[in-house]
Amino acid sequence: MSALDHNNIPNHIAIIMDGNGRWAKEQGKDRLFGHASGVEAVRETLKAAKDLGVKFLTLYAFSTENWSRPQKEIDGLMNLLIDAITSELDSLDNNGVRLLTIGDINGLPENCKLSMEKAIEKTKNNTGITLVLAINYSARIEITRAFHSILLHEKNISAAQITPELIANYLYTNAIPDPELLIRTSGENRVSNFMLWQIAYTEFHFTNIYWPEFRREHLLAAIIDYQKRERRFGKTSEQIVE
Repeated sequence: MSALDHNNIPNHIAIIMDGNGRWAKEQGKDRLFGHASGVEAVRETLKAAKDLGVKFLTLYAFSTENWSRPQKEIDGLMNLLIDAITSELDSLDNNGVRLLTIGDINGLPENCKLSMEKAIEKTKNNTGITLVLAINYSARIEITRAFHSILLHEKNISAAQITPELIANYLYTNAIPDPELLIRTSGENRVSNFMLWQIAYTEFHFTNIYWPEFRREHLLAAIIDYQKRERRFGKTSEQIVE
């Protein structure tokens, strides 16, 4: 493995945490065991990201499409989310972690929503790293919602006045920079309706590691892979060198 360049750490890393169910099946366990085991991966990845100087870590925790899963699994996921937030809140706060969410948390069960709101309020002034949980999230709904909000709040706006900057101001992520690096675990090579607007110039890293097995060394490998990329933003290599 190449050496890590500590002067080229992504400011914002987003992760699609995938493979909990398949990992659990290989262990002879049910899917909820896999989801519960994934909490330790979240804990270790957050610590590693903070230690490396990453400022934003976004985790795809629950999509709008996930409501179609068996009710037992959904109930288990909601309870797991409540338990994890409740048990980790003091540690998050003490370590300077600010918690935010993207997605429609009003669509969550009331006790889950209240747990999230309490954690967001308690950690709102922390400056160490921002942990963004994408919960009840859909990128297509996010973009649609942005246009609805523009039509509602920007009176008499013309088509020419609808710019990428204006749309971005109405996204869930209006106060969050776009991710430089997107990681997806479990060997799947797709983005699954996640941050479609924000990842226009994001570098992708796909790994076969299931999320419950993801640890610091896997995060480092993803960042080192990212550091090998030439980020041109539409320019030529010669222009980047200049």
